Amino acid sequence: MTPISAVVITRDAASQLAKCLDSLAFCDEILVVDSGSTDGTIELARRRGARVIETHWRGFGAQKQFAVEQAAHDWVLCVDADEWVSGILKDSICAALGAPSFPAYRFARCNRFMGRYLRHGEGYPDLSLRLFDRRHAHWSSDAVHERVVADGPVGVLAGDLMHDSAESLERYLEKQNRYSSLAAQAQLAAGKKSSLLRLVGSPLIRFIKFYVLRLGFLDGLPGLVHISIGCFASFAKHAKMLAAARR
Repeated sequence: MTPISAVVITRDAASQLAKCLDSLAFCDEILVVDSGSTDGTIELARRRGARVIETHWRGFGAQKQFAVEQAAHDWVLCVDADEWVSGILKDSICAALGAPSFPAYRFARCNRFMGRYLRHGEGYPDLSLRLFDRRHAHWSSDAVHERVVADGPVGVLAGDLMHDSAESLERYLEKQNRYSSLAAQAQLAAGKKSSLLRLVGSPLIRFIKFYVLRLGFLDGLPGLVHISIGCFASFAKHAKMLAAARR
């Protein structure tokens, strides 16, 4: 199998990191890049056999790209501390790296929300590009919703990356409010404008697409709450853009 480095960025992630690192044991290297943890994250990572680099915080995209550049191998698997690789995904990764057909691969991410793994709507499959040859892909420097940009075709692997977010609903709402502000600022900086039509239409289209057409209603109450918060985040982004324009 082509050698692979698993890369994880952390800060005070001790409560969830063990499961994450255990699921990465099949990788040739596990690299943890930490930015100021005080809860035992660094000690836990070293006990699990990870190589640890302590550094300052650069922002999500820049931090992940820094971590990728420090890896021992060109092929990297980027995982967050509250995520873990399922058995099927592990097998898919190992098979793909036996003789890579693509310079990058994406796969489904299964998100837990309000105690339930979402299997429809906006919460699934949530395809994420996390496995790539760093010579042909890199993390973007976006202020919000950073992503991997590949310079070639991208393959798709079977199996799920499990996302066990421990956030409370209050923390999740706070994050969405912060993200909508960053998204509004980024849109305005790019010279884009909002309108009354977008303010009303964007949340409505999002609800129809994910809750109705992509069967989000099958995820019960968690599915309804999840899409409702997502729609409000769209509304808030456009409202903030309009407010900034009026100022």
